[in-house]
Amino acid sequence: MAFARSRQTLAVAGVLGLALGVAACGTGDDKKSDKAGSAECAAYEKYEGHDGKKVTIYSSIREIEADRLNESWKQFEDCTGIEIDHEGNAEFEAQLPVRVDGGNAPDLAFIPQPGLLKRFVDSGKLKPVGADTKAMAEQNYSPDWLKYSTVNGQLYGAPLGSNVKSFVWYSPKTFKDKGWTVPTTWDDLIKLSDQIAASGTKPWCAGIESGDATGWPATDWIEDVLLRTGGPEVYDKWTTHQIPFNDPQVADALNRAGTILKNEKYMNGGFGGVKSISTTAFQEGGTPITTGKCAMHRQASFYANQWPEGTKVAEDGDVFAFYFPAIDPAKGKPVLGGGEFVGAFADRPEVQAVQTYLASGEYANSRAKIGDWVSANKKLDINNVPNPVDKLSVGILQDEKTVFRFDGSDLMPAAVGAGTFWKGMVAWINGKDTNSVLNDIEGSWK
Repeated sequence: MAFARSRQTLAVAGVLGLALGVAACGTGDDKKSDKAGSAECAAYEKYEGHDGKKVTIYSSIREIEADRLNESWKQFEDCTGIEIDHEGNAEFEAQLPVRVDGGNAPDLAFIPQPGLLKRFVDSGKLKPVGADTKAMAEQNYSPDWLKYSTVNGQLYGAPLGSNVKSFVWYSPKTFKDKGWTVPTTWDDLIKLSDQIAASGTKPWCAGIESGDATGWPATDWIEDVLLRTGGPEVYDKWTTHQIPFNDPQVADALNRAGTILKNEKYMNGGFGGVKSISTTAFQEGGTPITTGKCAMHRQASFYANQWPEGTKVAEDGDVFAFYFPAIDPAKGKPVLGGGEFVGAFADRPEVQAVQTYLASGEYANSRAKIGDWVSANKKLDINNVPNPVDKLSVGILQDEKTVFRFDGSDLMPAAVGAGTFWKGMVAWINGKDTNSVLNDIEGSWK
C-alpha cells in the first residue's frame, strides 16, 4: 500500500485565478508538501522535476518492514512530489515473473537473487540503469557488489539492503565466566571448541530443518569454508560451474566443515548428536546458548530475530556474534551474505530518479536510522545504525579488507542451489560420505 501523504492545495485568489491555475497545471493539487524548497529538501534538488508522478515498486517486504520502507522515503516524496507506491508479496519470487511475462511489470523491483535478475535481462524485460544511477552505484558500492547485477558488461540494478552470513553467535556472559576468548583465527576456533568440549559442554549447536527448504543452513557452511580455503576465485568458478561441484577443493571444504558439523564431540548441544541437526528447526538451532547447553552457533545476522523474547542482543548482553574466522590470511577477510538489487522494468525519468535515490547515501542513512537494516553503501554512517548486530555487520561490509561473495546456492540454477544441494547436505549430515554427495549434486547440474 502506498504511504499516505498530505497534499497541499494551491493557494489562489478568486475564481479566475483558480481557473488559470487548473488550465496551466492540469490539477488543483500541488504534489509537494510544505517542506518543498526548504533547507531539509536541499539534498533532493537533483531529483526534482517530476511533481505528481507515480513510481510503483514490488518486493517481498511486508508488514512492519514495509511500513519502515514507506517511512524511509517519505521525505523524498514530500520534497520531490513523486509518489512511491510499494507492494510487498510473500510469493514475490514466483509472482514477479508472472507479472513481467504478462505485461504487468512494476516500475521497480527489489530482486534478491542475481539469477532471477539475469533471467529478466536475458528476456529483454529489465532496463539497464541510467547514467545517474550507474554513477551513484559505482560511487557507493564496491565492485564485488556491482558484479552481481552486471550482465554482459552492463549494470542492471543498484544494490540496496544486505545481510552478513559469516557470523558465529555466542553468550558474552558465558565466555567471560568461563574464561573463553573469542577466536580470531580458524586454529583458535578449533582449539576453543576442543577446550569447551573437554569441559563437558557441547561447543556447537545447529539446525537445518526448514520445511521445503530443509538443508539450506548447511549449504552456508560449505560456502563460507570454501570462500576461506579456495578464495574468491575458486568460489566464483564453483558457483558458475567453471569447476565441477565435486572438485577436490570443494570436497576439502566440505570435509573441513565436517570437522565441526559431523563431530560427535562438538555436536549438537541441547538437541542430541550429529543426526539431530537435520531434524532441528533452523529457528531453534542456536537457542541452547541461552541455557548454557551450547557455546556457539554459526548463522547469519538475521538470526538476531530468532532468540527467545527478552534476550538481550548486544556485546555485553545475553547473546552476540563474532566474525567467522578466516582460514588462510592470504585470502583476505571473506564474507558470505546476501542482499537485494533495485531493477527497473521502465525507464521513465521519474523511475530513474527513484532508482538513483535508492542507491544514494541519503537514502541509506534515512533507512538505517529507522532500524533493523543493513547495507554495504559506503556512505552509510555507522553511527546511524542503532542495532548492535547491524552495526557489526555494516562495519564488516565497509572494511576495505572484506572480500564479499553472494550466497552460492542463490547464484546456482534453482534445481541445484535450492534442490540437490539442499537435499545433499541433509544426506551428508545423516551419514552419507562426502564424495557420494558431491557426485550426486554434480550429476544434477545440467
